[in-house]
Amino acid sequence: MQTFIIIWLGQMISLIGSTMTAFAFSIWVWELTHQATALALFHLFAQIPQFLITPIAGVIVDKINRKFLMIVGDTAGGLLTFSVFLLYLTDSLQLWHLYVAFAAKCTFEQFQELAYSASISTIVPQQKYSHASSLSFLAGHGSLIIAPALAGILYGVIGLFGILIIDIISFLVAIVTVLRMHIPQPAIAESITPKPTNIIQDMSFGFKYIISQPNLLALLVLTAIFWLIHDIGDSVYKPMILAASGNDASVLGSLYAAAGVGGVLGVLLINIYPVSKSRIKGILFGMIGTALGRIILGLGRTPVIWIPAQLYSSLNYPLLGSYSDAIWLAKVQPQLQGRVFATKSMILLLTSALANLIGGPLTDRVFEPAMMPQGSLAPIFGSIFGTRTGAGSALLYVISAVGLLLVGLSGYAFRNLHGENDQERDR
Repeated sequence: MQTFIIIWLGQMISLIGSTMTAFAFSIWVWELTHQATALALFHLFAQIPQFLITPIAGVIVDKINRKFLMIVGDTAGGLLTFSVFLLYLTDSLQLWHLYVAFAAKCTFEQFQELAYSASISTIVPQQKYSHASSLSFLAGHGSLIIAPALAGILYGVIGLFGILIIDIISFLVAIVTVLRMHIPQPAIAESITPKPTNIIQDMSFGFKYIISQPNLLALLVLTAIFWLIHDIGDSVYKPMILAASGNDASVLGSLYAAAGVGGVLGVLLINIYPVSKSRIKGILFGMIGTALGRIILGLGRTPVIWIPAQLYSSLNYPLLGSYSDAIWLAKVQPQLQGRVFATKSMILLLTSALANLIGGPLTDRVFEPAMMPQGSLAPIFGSIFGTRTGAGSALLYVISAVGLLLVGLSGYAFRNLHGENDQERDR
């Protein structure tokens, strides 16, 4: 695990820098527009090129040195952040610049993330897959403890200028750690995958593989539905909190920090006291717990309710995520993981992009006007959510959370989820 942990530490530092930048960008966009749609488009423009490039990226990850791809991804991300820094420094930064730069940065990050994910099974033994996956979630949630809270404080002190500098330095740290480590490259398994006659056949391999595995297909369908509904709610999360808190970035930062603490506690729970020997039941348990926390958060009106609800909700993310990742790592051969993981990633990116495309406009054009004092939904839900700015966002957020609860409960009746996946254990 030593090699993995060193690489993981470098990636975590880079993730902290990138999370700080993304948080600062969100505040900057909200201050500029005060529209949920603008924030949703910020994420949508990042997801569309990722969706388009992912099938090609999966083929490349299976054929080109994964260490090299990780270095290229981190380097490109650092250079693009530096470009935004120069635009901001010369007072030339506009909203469309941010959309384009973030889209390009996330495209290169897709290569880096796929190469990193596909490298785990070549670095750590199979009995450590769940632990390695949980550490990856620890990096993500650990960055949420530090980055948003720190960015919320620093944004008023050093502004976007200083935060971009921190992000550039974090990329350098990630590049150095990968350069110093040996990452095994699996041989291409000609006996497992027939030699493709063209790039289209190679790109379609991931779809064919997943369709041929009923358990993996059922897991992918369930998680895609879950994340579609989840991200519709997530697209209105920042506008909901900023509107309800009077545009207080520190409150939003505190909520992200609470999310990080919850995620870290979830990782510790997995590693110290596993919730279930069945990985599928662990995933469903995580989905239901996430939904319950988000329902409470959406119904709340003050940080006193928001913070513990967010902590509890985020406690469940490592459960559903690490158990899911462990199944994919165990059931897909290392030589095929680039293409298969790319297919999985592409489908989840599509669902997230659709969610952002739906959530922002739905909030600005339907739910927010309907929850104003004279709106059509105010007489029904006004006593619960109020009739202030942000009430429509809160209503949509709770509706999506109830949808997540139904998805988690329905998973127990989804027969193809169980069987082989339920039999997977850490050896």
